[in-house]
Amino acid sequence: MAKIALIVGSVYGGAQYVAEQALPLLTELGHEIAIYEEPKLDEVLAFEPMVWLVITSTTGQGDIPDNLLPFYLDVKSRFPLLTDKQFAVIALGDSSYDTYCGAGEQMRELLLEVQGRELAPMLRIDACETLEPESVALPWLEQQAKNI
Repeated sequence: MAKIALIVGSVYGGAQYVAEQALPLLTELGHEIAIYEEPKLDEVLAFEPMVWLVITSTTGQGDIPDNLLPFYLDVKSRFPLLTDKQFAVIALGDSSYDTYCGAGEQMRELLLEVQGRELAPMLRIDACETLEPESVALPWLEQQAKNI
C-alpha cells in the first residue's frame, strides 16, 4: 500500500493522541507509517512517503504549535515544489475562537502553495462538539485510506 508520514502538531497532547490512535488503524489497513512528533523536513523526506498526513491543533491566535512550526517554516523557506505529493490535514480547534483550526488552515495553504495534491478536504474537529477527537478522525481516516 502507501507510505504515510504522520506529521503532528500538538500543544496539550490532543493531536498527538489522535495520531497515536491513527497509527494502528493505518497499519492494519496495510500502510507503512512513520510518526513525527517533532517533525524535521529532512527526516520526513528520507522516509519518502507517498502521503503526508498532518494532524495539528491550533494554539494562541490561530498559531501553529511550537513542535510543528520549524517544519512549517522549513517547508516554506527551502522546499522545492511537492508537485502531486498527496496530503491530508486533520485540524483540531475550538469554534468559539475567530481563528478556528488556524494551524490546519496554514498547513493546508502551504502544502497547496508548493503544489501538493489534497487527498481530501481538510477535516476540522471542533472541541465544542466533541471531547474525543479520535472518534471523528478515525472513521474519516479509514474512509480516506481507501483512496490512497
